[in-house]
Amino acid sequence: MAKEKFNLTKEGLEKVQAELNNLREVERPRIIAALKDARAQGDLSENADYDAARHEQSSVEGRIQELEYMVENVNIIEPPKNSVGLGSVVTIKYMDDDEEEVYSIVGPTEVDVNNNKISDKSPIGSAIVGAKVGDVCTVQAPNGSYDVKVIKIG
Repeated sequence: MAKEKFNLTKEGLEKVQAELNNLREVERPRIIAALKDARAQGDLSENADYDAARHEQSSVEGRIQELEYMVENVNIIEPPKNSVGLGSVVTIKYMDDDEEEVYSIVGPTEVDVNNNKISDKSPIGSAIVGAKVGDVCTVQAPNGSYDVKVIKIG
């Protein structure tokens, strides 16, 4: 069975590694201390602090495993030079209102719509991947289609 590869930019890998280090070096020891304190309270069968710490420990350990797997199976993406692809920062113009927007095209694990990091699998991302400066692409969105023009690839 082939292992799943995670397409990440260098910046995305750094964020994953920072989160992993924080979980290992800060959160895990904090939870262990909370468990120790809760055990010291005595009867564990009705100890809400102990139950909460065990639940948090389970969540943190699960996330650590996810991140470790991701780091072990990462595929660092380098953006193409002359066309839109994973890792590209692209300026597009919406043809219906001449509004311009800058997006970073990232893999699904790095999506952050609040910071204009969109997936190559999103409607806009899938429409513009492979496009060159000056190309007009049709975006197939759930509420209808519209055209965008690639203005700049950085």
